[in-house]
Amino acid sequence: MFRSHCCTELSIENIKNEVILAGWVNRRRDHGDLIFVDLRDRSGLIQIVFDPEVSADSHSIAETLRSEFVIKVEGIVRPRGLGLENPNMVTGKIEIIAMKVEILNESKNLPFSVNLPIEATSNEVSEDVRLKYRYLDLRREKMRDNMEMRYKVIKTIRDYLDEKKFWEIETPMLIKGTPEGAREYLVPSRVYPGNFYVLPQSPQQMKQLLMVSGMDKYFQIARCFRDEDQRGDRQPEFTQLDMEMSFIEQEDIMQIIEELLILVTEKHLPKVKIKTKPFPVLTYDDAMLKYGSDKPDLRFDLEIKDVTSIVKNSEFKVFADAEVIRALKIPDGMRFSRKEIDEATEVAKIYKAKGLAYIVVDEEIRSPILKYLTKGEGPLLVKTMEAKKGDLIFFVADKKNIAAESMGAVRVHMANKLNLVDNNIFAFAWVVDFPLFEAGEEEGSISATHHPFTRPKTEDLNKFDSKDLLDIKAVAYDVVLNGYEIGGGSIRIHERDLQAKIFKALNISDEDSARRFGHILEAFTYGAPPHGGIALGLDRLIMLITGEKNIREVMAFPKDGKARDLMLGAPSEMPKEQIKEANIEILAKKKD
Repeated sequence: MFRSHCCTELSIENIKNEVILAGWVNRRRDHGDLIFVDLRDRSGLIQIVFDPEVSADSHSIAETLRSEFVIKVEGIVRPRGLGLENPNMVTGKIEIIAMKVEILNESKNLPFSVNLPIEATSNEVSEDVRLKYRYLDLRREKMRDNMEMRYKVIKTIRDYLDEKKFWEIETPMLIKGTPEGAREYLVPSRVYPGNFYVLPQSPQQMKQLLMVSGMDKYFQIARCFRDEDQRGDRQPEFTQLDMEMSFIEQEDIMQIIEELLILVTEKHLPKVKIKTKPFPVLTYDDAMLKYGSDKPDLRFDLEIKDVTSIVKNSEFKVFADAEVIRALKIPDGMRFSRKEIDEATEVAKIYKAKGLAYIVVDEEIRSPILKYLTKGEGPLLVKTMEAKKGDLIFFVADKKNIAAESMGAVRVHMANKLNLVDNNIFAFAWVVDFPLFEAGEEEGSISATHHPFTRPKTEDLNKFDSKDLLDIKAVAYDVVLNGYEIGGGSIRIHERDLQAKIFKALNISDEDSARRFGHILEAFTYGAPPHGGIALGLDRLIMLITGEKNIREVMAFPKDGKARDLMLGAPSEMPKEQIKEANIEILAKKKD
């Protein structure tokens, strides 16, 4: 056999035991008579000692070993000498005296070192190189730990949901194209020329049909695909915990997810403090007003306030012409230089704000805009913002959505400047009562904020007959963590008539809705139960658990920032015969 134990399965309890180990040469040190090799397998490291007086043949072979050679070692466990123990190794109290060694495979020089921390070589090794040689990158201790954490978190999830009597059910990867927001990946049908499957953006309709089937409690660790522009927390293919339940209400789903997230956090991050239990619940409107985001970071308490009523009628044209004026108090902000204030202004401009006005609270109020305010407006602003001497107050005046998002970005920027962000705190929260619809790209059009199967709040049903469609609230809920949305869901529509009303509001004709969604509309006529669900983004959640800044660090084989697989070389051209067989014609590229 290749091995009797993994490296870190051995301890002082195994002293004098004969063992067989196999793995990679992590490090080799030649001390003349003795050669030391740190052997590495998935579990970790152990020290092997090659002594010519014990085995001349093994010592001779050890002289030829190099980093990343794959070897098999037979030897005896013994304690390390007095004062030679290594507290930084799990196996630091023991070593293996080699009796026999076999080289299973040699390795040429690697494009980068795998036994140094990623940070130590980050200036020399680009992410492209790491992704091209991902099978080597995954040998790093940090990457191995990330993969282990991913496995353990998902196992915890599965065990918890099993106790809650959920069934794990797989749904198809080749489905009908039913656009739900993001662009879909198309899969041509060889058998049916001109027809296509798509890869699912999510199992949304399939899990609803499972509820119609009477499955009652479903979950799936689901692979999902979206042909979107990439960013640090997004990939073309990703994994989510997908769930759906029948005869359920919003509060029931929130309780199940809250219990699960507390369990995962306390089990796998025992040193991290959950800021608030139970999780605070914010309405969408409150979140956007107070924090400028529907996924607020609540690890710190900076809160935005609306001061429109105080200064709307001032002589300051920027205030007078704005839809809303929002303000943010920065404690002890008077210490910031003009350069740092300008930096905050540039942050606001990224989100289309025209700029930032400010007031410094000193013995007297100081501000470039003070001359435009009446004698009472300045003190009233200071009182409203509960500002003290030494504080700084920022103002954004603009359209409602621009003012919210830009001030929200300034809030996070200043929290980092003030060192208010504690990475040992997990601040979970729920955001509820989202708008059912949002303004579309074309003037006067609307689209579904989440997806067209989201249930409107009962008290807003009468608004379908008015012009207040954008005021309709949804029975929808997001769970957020430290400034990231980690999950979202809703209570679904289960009645055909109500679903048809939603399609009509979205300007989807009866013919088009029958073509795109006829299967689910018909299913609703066969006794569909009330149901709802949620999906958690596992890649993003595990990114936060491991403290990474990018979800690529917690995925075994991710794509790069341009959705390319640098390791396999995908996407790639295909043989002409195969393209023809799939009934596809490749158009020639137009010359510039």
